[in-house]
Amino acid sequence: MIYQVSGTNKISKLFNGWNETIIWSCLQGVMGHLYADSIENPQSAMAILGDFCFLAGVPNQELVSFKPEWCMQDFIIMSASSNEWFKVIEAVYGKRCTKVSRYAIKKEPNIFDERKLQVFAEDIPDKIKLTMIDKQMFNYCLRNDWSRDFVSLYKNYEEYEKLGIGVVALSDNFPVAGASSYSRYKDGIEIEIDTKTEFRRRGLATASAAKLILECKKKNLYPSWDAHNPWSVGLAEKLGYHFDKEYQVYEIRGY
Repeated sequence: MIYQVSGTNKISKLFNGWNETIIWSCLQGVMGHLYADSIENPQSAMAILGDFCFLAGVPNQELVSFKPEWCMQDFIIMSASSNEWFKVIEAVYGKRCTKVSRYAIKKEPNIFDERKLQVFAEDIPDKIKLTMIDKQMFNYCLRNDWSRDFVSLYKNYEEYEKLGIGVVALSDNFPVAGASSYSRYKDGIEIEIDTKTEFRRRGLATASAAKLILECKKKNLYPSWDAHNPWSVGLAEKLGYHFDKEYQVYEIRGY
């Protein structure tokens, strides 16, 4: 049987060594959910938030197969602490899972060159304006597929206003690019970046991300970055981050 649990010391120990803000969000009770094979003596645990699921402890097929009742999505990205977990994932999901690479970026406070970031934030085409995500922009982002992940993990604007932070680039008063807090943990955020297809390659992602990092610094929040492709790694490095390592996850369709 699988149980919903809180971030107790016993659960936290299972995730020792993970440098993932999604896990921290769950353990800290800020966002997300935790599940385990036992409340009193957990040996296996799962942290799930948005499109991401992390598995730790002793590999457990029941936990890998488990889908919370509240979870309506058909897609999820599973990461695990060992190859033994990967074997269980493959056994459970078969052709529905695909092994892919992601790219970890080092978490290094106080590495950012604020003057350089300010230059990036101001280097935008004419008729483009950067603005913070307010209630109107929140609702717009939520209604559009390309920008939904900027705000989708927050119950409403009030929760986003309390926990989240984001920047959008406007063209004719409509968002065409942006950078926002995909998720929040106590000391920082996990960054989500995207640009509407027809506005790409104009420096809008760079400008939006630079502005967001500067705004995070004002609020003493760390802007964590995890890259899903080499292009994202390159953008992160341009902004001052440093590459850490490539790692493997499973994308599951038909979750």
